[in-house]
Amino acid sequence: MTPFRMIDTGSAKIRAVVKGTGPLVLMVHGFPESWYSWRHQIDPIAAAGFTACAIDVRGYGGSQKFDRVEDYAMEAMIGDILGVAQALAPDQKFILLGHDWGAPMVWQTSLLHPERVAAVAAMSVIHSGVPEVSFDAIIKTMFDDNNLFFYQSYFREVGVAEAAFEADPRGFLRRFYYVGSGDIDLTGLPTNKTSADNLLDGLPDPDPFPAWLTDADLDYYVGEFQASGFFGPLSRYRNHTRDWQYLQPFKDRKIEPPSFFIAGDRDGAFTAFGMAQDPIGTLRQQAPNLEGAHVLAGCGHWTQQERPEEVNDLLIPWLTSLKGRVV
Repeated sequence: MTPFRMIDTGSAKIRAVVKGTGPLVLMVHGFPESWYSWRHQIDPIAAAGFTACAIDVRGYGGSQKFDRVEDYAMEAMIGDILGVAQALAPDQKFILLGHDWGAPMVWQTSLLHPERVAAVAAMSVIHSGVPEVSFDAIIKTMFDDNNLFFYQSYFREVGVAEAAFEADPRGFLRRFYYVGSGDIDLTGLPTNKTSADNLLDGLPDPDPFPAWLTDADLDYYVGEFQASGFFGPLSRYRNHTRDWQYLQPFKDRKIEPPSFFIAGDRDGAFTAFGMAQDPIGTLRQQAPNLEGAHVLAGCGHWTQQERPEEVNDLLIPWLTSLKGRVV
């Protein structure tokens, strides 16, 4: 029986899996996932002497759903993280762990609230500082103005991607997970897609799926999205400009707490889709207390699911080193 707790943060009701006792390690997932993306880390972190908490981000799984795009802005996400931490570890510092969209959420929580965060670890997405321009403007210049397909452009219009994904959530998840994984043969992907194309056009659906995601795992994810829909998850991508505006007062700050990073060398998000020439170097500039940065050979985007043992072998010793030092 999964030990779910429903936590009222004051602004949202957030479902969480909570195990263990000790300093709080709060895990934040990305798109299109859930607390379940941390299934391989929860028990080892708890066994190492921590309170391991993996949440469903608002709009996902059992957490509260909202009707407006702006309800999924970064400011709200940070508020949820702080609220969950306050409920589980009142007035104590806590450790953050994030992947995919969860990575910017934990980086930026640490950036804005270093007095609350003991340490922060992220997977797949570096912190490269508060941006000078909105990512919406970058997408427009690089892709939209050149009539080139980009998945985040496809997500932009409310209702379009929702209709495609909700019609066949299993097919979408299989293909999306596969195309982001280290198992994909990139030479077989379409290279001439335009802004008018559908995300799923030309994406392979492998049979069998790589062993890191079992049929039972996929069944769980499908059930979660059949219940929640995709509006909330997709709306995270619709807040780039709102998030950029929110962060501008903090553009001179760096990540102060001790930090840690893991990514795969076949993860496009790690290299910012080719825009980051030296992502680890960039991260070190923005997180001067970076205590470890590891790139896993052959690993794709779904870091802690594709390589759970390697991730745990790196992560648990670092977490344990924080005891008595920052928590």
